[in-house]
Amino acid sequence: MLRPFEPGDLSALVAYRSDPEVAAYQSWDPGFSTSDAERFLAEQRGLAFAQPGEWTQLAIADRADGTLLGDCAAHVSATQPATAEIGITLAHTSQGRGVAAEALHALIAALCDDHGMHRVYAEADDRNEAVHRLLERLGLRFEGRLVEADWFKGEWTTLRIYAVLAREWRARSGGVTAEDLPAPRG
Repeated sequence: MLRPFEPGDLSALVAYRSDPEVAAYQSWDPGFSTSDAERFLAEQRGLAFAQPGEWTQLAIADRADGTLLGDCAAHVSATQPATAEIGITLAHTSQGRGVAAEALHALIAALCDDHGMHRVYAEADDRNEAVHRLLERLGLRFEGRLVEADWFKGEWTTLRIYAVLAREWRARSGGVTAEDLPAPRG
C-alpha cells in the first residue's frame, strides 16, 4: 500500500537508502544516514500529494504488517500543466516480487484518475535495465535517449525517457481506476 511516511519508518528508510545497490541510480550516496532520513521525513511532512512544485514521496508498505518496503515519488510540474514525473526506490529485499509494479500502477492511477494528470513520465539511467523493463511492462512508452545529458555522480550519463498519457493509461488499464487499487493517502 502507498501511504505517507511515519516516524516508525526511520530505520528501514536508512537501511535501504544506504544500500550501495539501491543508491546506484538515485540522487543520494550510500552514506545516507539517520540524520539524512530525519531531514527527509521532516521535509515531507505537510507536503500535499500531486501539487505543483516539490517532489512528494510516499512510503510503499506491506499491506499485512505495514513494513516499509521502499518509496515512490511524484513531482507535478510547476511549468507544464497536468504533467507529473514519477520515480521509485525499493529495498533490495523487496525487489523482484512485483512490489514496484503494483506501487507504480497505484501511483499512476492516482495521478491520472484522481488528480487529473494529462501526462506522466519517468527518467531512467540508460544502464538501469530493470527499471526500463518495469516501465515498459506498465505501459509507459519509450520516448527517447538523452545521450550524456546528465552530470550524475561524477560522470556524464545517458537518460531514457518513458511516458504515458492519461487516455493511454486508462485504455491499457482496462478501465481500472484508482478506486479499484490501493491509492496513496495524503
